[in-house]
Amino acid sequence: MVNVKIRDEFIKLGQAMKLAGFVDSGAEAKEVIEEGKVTVAGEVETRRGKKLRNGDTFAYDGKEAEISAPAATTETK
Repeated sequence: MVNVKIRDEFIKLGQAMKLAGFVDSGAEAKEVIEEGKVTVAGEVETRRGKKLRNGDTFAYDGKEAEISAPAATTETK
């Protein structure tokens, strides 16, 4: 399983697919997602803008990845 580390609260599915190395471009991500070839948490997902958060998993072409976000920190200024 590929670990996709993000810095923000969420990442969009198309972007996560590129970061995981599952696709080479945003256009390729859009195509395979719209064709129903990608699953999020085991369910087919056709929206490339689907927001993925810490712990979410997605899969494509026999490969699986999990989103990993840093623990929230609170700073006082």
